[in-house]
Amino acid sequence: MATPASTQRVRTVVEPVVAAAGLVLEDLEVSPAGRRTVVRVTIDLADDALGGLDLDTLAGVARGVSEALDATSPVKGEYTLEVSTPGTSRPLTEPRHFKRARTRLVRLSLRDGSAAFGRLAAVADGTLDLSPVDPATGRDIAGEPTSIALADIASAFVEVELSRARVDDAEGTD
Repeated sequence: MATPASTQRVRTVVEPVVAAAGLVLEDLEVSPAGRRTVVRVTIDLADDALGGLDLDTLAGVARGVSEALDATSPVKGEYTLEVSTPGTSRPLTEPRHFKRARTRLVRLSLRDGSAAFGRLAAVADGTLDLSPVDPATGRDIAGEPTSIALADIASAFVEVELSRARVDDAEGTD
């Protein structure tokens, strides 16, 4: 693993490039891989943005990061650059993760041992609102949202909805 100082040098170069694109630097990892160093940059849309990061934007940021790293040389020797998004498999652990997951199906394990499942409708003031969903079909159903304090959540994940994605794509949204 790279030293914290070398990772910080890379972060100092990468973060302004990501911020200039209006994005968030979600994670940065610098690690040795044989004779090379691997620089893994994970970027995401801003907290309040809905949808996903398009490939053109991802490629543009990757080019900008590569140019900045080449110009400043914070990595000794040859390096491989990997730029990606967190993807749907990342656990929701921070308030910003929950904000980014609005409108998506989420599965929660609560600290009291219970579980919750629903469509993430809103996140504010340390609380999230889950709209009711039929657990068998994943379809939205009528009913009042359930409010859950973020502090009561032990773990949370987005549920992938392939059928909804096809419907949303047809409507021109993410």
